[in-house]
Amino acid sequence: MSGREATGTLDRGDGIHLAWAKTEGRGPTVVFLPGFRSDMTGEKATALAAHCAAAGRAVLRFDYSGHGASGGKFEDGTIGRWTQDALAAIAGLAEGPVVLVGSSMGGWIALLAARALGARVAGLIGIAAAPDFTETLMWDAMTPGERERITRLGVLNLPSQYGDPYPITRALIEDGRRHLLLKAPIPLDAPVRLLHGQRDPDVPWETALKIAEQVTGEDVRLVLVKDGDHRLSRPQDLALLRATLDEVLAAAG
Repeated sequence: MSGREATGTLDRGDGIHLAWAKTEGRGPTVVFLPGFRSDMTGEKATALAAHCAAAGRAVLRFDYSGHGASGGKFEDGTIGRWTQDALAAIAGLAEGPVVLVGSSMGGWIALLAARALGARVAGLIGIAAAPDFTETLMWDAMTPGERERITRLGVLNLPSQYGDPYPITRALIEDGRRHLLLKAPIPLDAPVRLLHGQRDPDVPWETALKIAEQVTGEDVRLVLVKDGDHRLSRPQDLALLRATLDEVLAAAG
């Protein structure tokens, strides 16, 4: 039986309000964490919400500050700030165990949130998860001139194949360095599933292998989609995501 979705905003404590959408149901609560400059209205987020609602499962979506319907400026955001947004949403809107589902940057934030949440995490799914991307995919790819400009001016506008150019701030890069994950063990014993397209032009699929190597738990599986892109939002990709979620929920009990 499908539940009814409620929507609202949550004051994260400093006057910035985070937009959310939640369907009540049995746990664990499935929490979707969007990607960089994405939000809770994307295809993967809405497909998962509908799937959970139809199965009577609790599901929570939200927007980070500076994203979607939430308050705040995108330029003020960092990996640490958006992780705190995620933790605030979970603390205020989800009870008991959670299954974290993170897309791209959301995969990095899911791993950081899992470290903070500990035993509350009943499972984690990464979709083209992109831990450390501010360093390995942004800073390392910048020219000396771009690095000088962002260091001196504090911001650099980069082109995007998904829309208008977006501002990359020095604060985002510097804060990202404080949250790098792939050079040390990631303490996580819950079931972990990593989905990654091998034709992803944005995040190399080898990143998923690095995550799998660093997660300390044994129940870690990686699914490579040979013809899959970064978004993994085609009908067959969404079907894979739904099946993967069902598998993690079954393992969580």
